[in-house]
Formats: sequence, structure tokens, C-alpha cells
Amino acid sequence: EYIPPVFHDPGRFLNSYRETEIRRSGLVFLRRITPLSRRDAVYFCSGVYNFGTTNSSVAVASSRNHVRLASFSSAETMQEVFRSALFFYEHHDGGLRRTETYTGNEAIDHYLSGAEGRFIQSLKSYLPVRSFTATSILGRTYHFEDLLAILLRGLHHSAARSLGKLGNRAVIGRPVRFADAITQDDEKFALARLEAAARRSGIEEVIFEYEPVAAAYHYEKSLDHDELILVGDFGGGTSDFSLITVGPGASTRGTHRIVGNAGVGVAGDSFDAAIVRRVVSPMLGKDGPYASMGKKLGMPAWIYTKLERWHHLSFLKTRENLRTIRSIRAAALDPAPLDGLLAIIEEDLGFHLHRSVQQIKRELSAHKTAKFVFDAPGISLSTVVTRNQFENWIREEVEAITSCLDRLLTSAGISPSLVDRVFLTGGSSFVPAIRKMFELRFGREKIAGGSEFTSVASGLALRSLEYAAGH
Repeated sequence: EYIPPVFHDPGRFLNSYRETEIRRSGLVFLRRITPLSRRDAVYFCSGVYNFGTTNSSVAVASSRNHVRLASFSSAETMQEVFRSALFFYEHHDGGLRRTETYTGNEAIDHYLSGAEGRFIQSLKSYLPVRSFTATSILGRTYHFEDLLAILLRGLHHSAARSLGKLGNRAVIGRPVRFADAITQDDEKFALARLEAAARRSGIEEVIFEYEPVAAAYHYEKSLDHDELILVGDFGGGTSDFSLITVGPGASTRGTHRIVGNAGVGVAGDSFDAAIVRRVVSPMLGKDGPYASMGKKLGMPAWIYTKLERWHHLSFLKTRENLRTIRSIRAAALDPAPLDGLLAIIEEDLGFHLHRSVQQIKRELSAHKTAKFVFDAPGISLSTVVTRNQFENWIREEVEAITSCLDRLLTSAGISPSLVDRVFLTGGSSFVPAIRKMFELRFGREKIAGGSEFTSVASGLALRSLEYAAGH
């Protein structure tokens, strides 16, 4: 858990962000406009990019009352989220080998069409991973920062189709703590990589902001009075919290707004992993023994650990790992479940599998029981899961999130009774166990939400107006 310092001086606050931070993000592009006089030169905010691990969104703001979200096309529909994905497709043109690169929703569409290529998602999860410096894609080596820059450029250009031309300055949102970052050096390393990728994508100047702070600005625009609010932002890799004063008076004063921030590297991906561990892996042979040298042995745990994070599944598709799994299958007392495991690995079904995992997670937020279903060529899985089972599986994760929240309140010297409102955002804020934790501490009447997948982008756009005014 990482609890950063609170900056009370606005100048120091701004400079510290420029020097150090970023992640599940928003990129606020700023465009210089012709001023009334040289002395009164200002910067006009033309857009915000909330670049997430799974989904991204883009907003533009010209005033506090005028924020627009970009629309992205996907399978003949329009939506306000852009999938943070890449798809590399190789084809031959007149005897020459060419590689086409697709980003966002187009990457998903081409991947689901059955086109042969390399599909990549959740790149941001690797920001603190020092061992991931480059990878080979269709015979060409790409550095990590270059892959992320391709994705950011795709996000920029896709947003410009509905919002118009965007500039080259950015306010980029970040979680309070990067997922998998253990030390302060890990935080700085992740931040430096994302900043490098942003600059390679064409962004010339970068300012950083915490995502829950941005969500607070989104909530603030509807207020006619001041409030002390707690924002809980639940992403894929991190759960982040900010205590901040919002409202017309607070926005006028500008200083001493942020009371405290805290974050923990546990969130939606951890909940998905629990479902894979308890529901999917047992149906794929996790608990089945195999014979070796006259002994009964358990399945290697590392195989199913990779299965829990779908973007790690590609690591199993190596010649050596497939040979190991096939040899275990040949010696298994019940080989049928391992046929399903091999089908998922060999046919690149990880994305499809985890869509089924996320679907049952959503259904358990609305219903007390739900059926997990996954059907694909060579494999069919189904079973009934109850909400009580799911909540037991994620108990440790919820306790880690709860402890992070309680320590923030303690370090800030704020009791739950002093908090006027709790604003929850992010997909996992719908999980009943999460909402119950807040209701027990603050009361159901204080819980608010809305625009769970776009509030950070909207708030970053509003936040950028303050930066522009003080530039």
C-alpha cells in the first residue's frame, strides 16, 4: 500500500506531478488560442484522454459547463469507451510482406473476425515490470514504450474523428498506486515509461493527476454547495481513494482541496482471477493428478496461475510449455479436462474466456446466483455460482481494500461522520461486497455514483481548466 504526501502549496503540487507521476490515465490535450492581449495569454483545453488498462475514454472541455465525450465505432455501434488493445495483422501484397496495426475497438473487431495475427491488451499492467523491455511481433521487435505509443496515437486519432483536431499538451491521469509496483522506485519507473510513450505518441508537454481526484471534479460540477467527499476509483489493477473538498467555494479557493490519497494494487482483475481460480481452473484439470515414475503428482500450479490473467496466457503458448502440458495430459488419470486447457492455449481463447468470467461477475452484482458459460470449438464449460461463494473467494481482496481505506481516514484525521458524500466509480464499484463495505462505514444515504466508465475522463477535462488558468 502506498500513501503519498499531501501537497498544500499549489505550485509545489503542480511541479511534483510534472516530475513524477502517471498511469490509468487521462490525457488532456491543450491547444494555444489567440489571446486578447499578449499579457493575457492562456491555454485552452481541447481534450482529455482517460487511458485505462482495459477501456479508455476521451473528453473535451471548453468550460465547466461544456464537456463532451468522444464516440468510438465498434461492430456498427457507437460507444464512449475505446478498448485498450492492439492487433497486428500480416498479409502479402504483390509478394511483399506487410503488417497492418489496428488499435482500440477495431483491434477487437479484427481479432474476433478470426484474422490471423497478434492480439495485445492490458499493456499498462506491465508498466512497473522491468523485465518486459521488448517483444517480437510477426518477426519484428517492438520496445514496450513503442507499443504503448502506438496505442496512444490510435486513441488520439480515433477521438479526433468525433471531437475534432486535438493538441499536443496533456494532463494524464494516474492511479494513486501502480499495480505490481512495490517500491517508490517501481512507481517512478512505471511513470517514466508511460511519459516516454506519451511523448513518442506526439504529446510534447505532460502534467499528471490522480484519477480519483479527477472523478471528484466530475462529481463537483453538479453541486451548488461545498462538500468533503471520498472518491473510490476501482480499476482493473488498482483501487484508489481520495479525500477532497469540492463545490463552488472550494473551486474558487483552489488551495487545500486535497485532504489525502491512498491506493492498493487490488481491484477488478483480482476479482476475475478469483473466479478463474475457483470456477474455471478446476474444470480444466487443476485438481486432477497425473502419474510420473510410479507416483501420483498434482498439476503444476504455475500453469493455472498464468490462466488467471488472460494477458499472461500467451506465455503458455511456447513450444516448451505446450510440450510439458501435452506430456502431463498423456499421463493424466483424466485427460479430458486438459484437452480443454490445450484448446484455450492453442486457439488463443483467453480473451473469449475472460469475457465469460467478467460476464458472470456482472451478473452476480445483480443476482444472487448466475451461470458461468463458456463455449468454443473443442471446449464447453458451465456451472452455477452463487454470490455468497464469490464473496467468500474475494474476502481477502476486499479486506485489503478496506484496510487501505481505513488507513487513509486515520492518516487524514477524518472520521466517517465528517464525510458528506462517497462517490464510487469504475466497474468493480458495482460489486455488492464493495458497496456494502462503504455502506457500513458511511451509511447508504451517502453513497453516490454515475458515469462509472467515463467520470475520470470528464473530471480530467474539468481539472485541466484549473491547470490552464494557472499556467
